[in-house]
Amino acid sequence: MRPALVVAAGIVLGELAVWAERAGLDVPLLPASWVYAGGESGARSLLGAIASSTIGVAGTTFSITVAALSLASGQMGPRLLRNFTRDAGNQLALGIFLGTFAYALVVLRTVRSVDETPFVPHLGVTGALLGALLCVGTLIWFVHHVATGINVETVINLVHEDLREALARLTFDRPDPAAPREPPRGHPVTAREGGYLRALDEAALSDWAEQRGAVVVLLVRPGDYVFPGAPVAEVSPAASAGDAAAPVRAALSLGVRQAAGQDLEFTVRQLVEVAVRALSPGINDPFTAMAVLERLGATLCELAPRHLAGPIVLRSGRAVLHRRAIGYDGLCDAMFHMIRQNADGSAAVLIRLLEVLTDVLAVEASSGRRAALRRHADLALATGRAGLQDPAGVADLNARHDSFLRATASTGSP
Repeated sequence: MRPALVVAAGIVLGELAVWAERAGLDVPLLPASWVYAGGESGARSLLGAIASSTIGVAGTTFSITVAALSLASGQMGPRLLRNFTRDAGNQLALGIFLGTFAYALVVLRTVRSVDETPFVPHLGVTGALLGALLCVGTLIWFVHHVATGINVETVINLVHEDLREALARLTFDRPDPAAPREPPRGHPVTAREGGYLRALDEAALSDWAEQRGAVVVLLVRPGDYVFPGAPVAEVSPAASAGDAAAPVRAALSLGVRQAAGQDLEFTVRQLVEVAVRALSPGINDPFTAMAVLERLGATLCELAPRHLAGPIVLRSGRAVLHRRAIGYDGLCDAMFHMIRQNADGSAAVLIRLLEVLTDVLAVEASSGRRAALRRHADLALATGRAGLQDPAGVADLNARHDSFLRATASTGSP
């Protein structure tokens, strides 16, 4: 969208420059010596050179960028490439190159020789020169921006910021009410189309259930893949089930890819993918995996005073919507399981995992959450004992686990 707007602006500016020239307007912001004073032949050559060079630089630069991003995707995962494509700086750089090209073409078409009606848009040619200088500066900035943008530490920080935003949006200061009992069984509602559940309009569905005196039990949650014809909800009583298909389906927003809007695990999985790829034999970069573990630990520390969404939605004191909500155990599983499984031969990563868990334990007061941290610490120790061949590494791992246990005892057992 941004490149298209910049190109449109270039076309409009070209037309305005030609109109100002024909109207005989002066431009007080520019010294007279800066305004192009050559003839028709020079104007044609200059505008043609600017147009051809800017479109050539745009194509070459972005071809190189795509190649660099393709190499980077092998290390960090192809799903992170949209972080680069949606970057405002990249889009504006492309727009400036193409906008200057469009501007030069618009002005070039108005140049007339003596054989025709003579006209040389001096202001328009001057604007093209300024646009060319802007393109030079943009090219220098863009090379630096891409070089830093594909750096793995930069990518990890960007995804971590997305995770922090999702955490602030999807967690609460006060706990939601707990489910009073098992959700009732009801009439199933099936999906007509397939795709990833990107968003769920729980408010509208809860309002409908309250008006009808019904109870809706959701069988899917944001991030799940919904199969065509598969049940997505159950509605009771049976009298309300016949009218439930339309509101239930309308509340589901499906797409071809996942989204972080209501899916906290989505951003977690993006970070985990970077760590898992770093631990592959072809890359073997434990430091990247350790950096990911540190961001995940920071996320859990920020989550300590907050609460995840509960399993029910109340209306007038009655549970009208039962939903599948991720709990602390499930979030920790998404964070640590795959990293631990792929780090079975890396003492450094497993040791750092235990250190991160120990640091999180120091700020977490909930006994249930502390039990989840203890479970992952025990799993890390078991993985290291089974997979590590270095006795010194095993000894260090045991020492870190003992430190975790001492921290557990000093702050109260989970």
